[in-house]
Amino acid sequence: MNRTLKLLADEGVSVWLDDLSRSLLWSGHLARLVRSGTVVGLTTNPTIFHSALSRDSEYGEELQVLSRRGVSALESIRTLTTGDVRGACDVLRSVYQQSGGRDGRVSIEVDPRWAHDTERTIEEARQLWRLIDRPNVMIKIPATIEGLPAITTCLAEGISVNVTLIFSVRRYHQVVDAFLDGLERARSAGRGLAEIGSVASFFVSRIDTEVDRRLDALGTPAAAALRGRAAIANARLAYLRYEGMLRDPRWVELRAAGAAPLRLLWASTGVKDPAYAETRYVTELVAPGTVNTMPAATLDAVMAHAGVLGDRVTGNYDDAWDVVARLGEIGIDLGGVLEQLEREGIAKFQASWRAMIEDVELLLQGVRS
Repeated sequence: MNRTLKLLADEGVSVWLDDLSRSLLWSGHLARLVRSGTVVGLTTNPTIFHSALSRDSEYGEELQVLSRRGVSALESIRTLTTGDVRGACDVLRSVYQQSGGRDGRVSIEVDPRWAHDTERTIEEARQLWRLIDRPNVMIKIPATIEGLPAITTCLAEGISVNVTLIFSVRRYHQVVDAFLDGLERARSAGRGLAEIGSVASFFVSRIDTEVDRRLDALGTPAAAALRGRAAIANARLAYLRYEGMLRDPRWVELRAAGAAPLRLLWASTGVKDPAYAETRYVTELVAPGTVNTMPAATLDAVMAHAGVLGDRVTGNYDDAWDVVARLGEIGIDLGGVLEQLEREGIAKFQASWRAMIEDVELLLQGVRS
């Protein structure tokens, strides 16, 4: 294993790859990353799938078969993406088994068009769970208000869940409650809790992008001093809530029954501002029991030159609170920013999903003609 990745693992950080494509699978590159211990899990989203389907020639033969069968664009997407996730689950199955289900997970998102529809989200999650039929898959459900009861229901039914698009600590509080409710219902139904996996995907870099834009508009020395500090402070306060969950009597009972914790997963860790170090959302968020899912470029940068200085979260809560307070003092409504980012995050994934449907329809039509 790469020395830096070994240091992260020693600190309790699981490194997952935020990428999936047929070329990644068929070239054997994912298998090599897994064998070398470089990555121990994988996440996807609608934007990643849209990029892969638009770029990789490896989908051509299967698209021809689907076209001849008259399969719709939406069902073709379902067939192609679940096939890729199933293949990735098989590659990571050994990690899943060796880690006792902690890692070796592969996440796929429900149709983002139903982010504000509880029942459609639940049915979509059930369908993906059945179609992929692998114990190490996780179904990604957005942390909208309507998504919270879907999270509870899916966990209660034994479906492993990656709660995605979490931006605020307030929403994370609600996600924790939904998680505890779901596992308690699963326990009451007699389900084995050890097989139910879950992570909470807390988004990072997008927060700095928006807050920095507002700070730059203010143009004051006080604002300049806070550039690049909001996202990490916000994430550190989420981890403080995670620590609180571990002390919650409800969780203590569930843990005794074999449950695994709702680990925080740092998402959106690719740096958007070139003024910042490429690895800042990795090295500054090292904490026990976390996952960091990285795009390939960030992973390469971490392996090449990241400096891991140990736990950078639990000793910095006072600083995090100070950053949030100072943002408020100069007129930055962090709560409003986080609500905006949730709306935008859902809209971006919905746009990627619609664009993917349109592109696949054109590809299918091209084959049919």
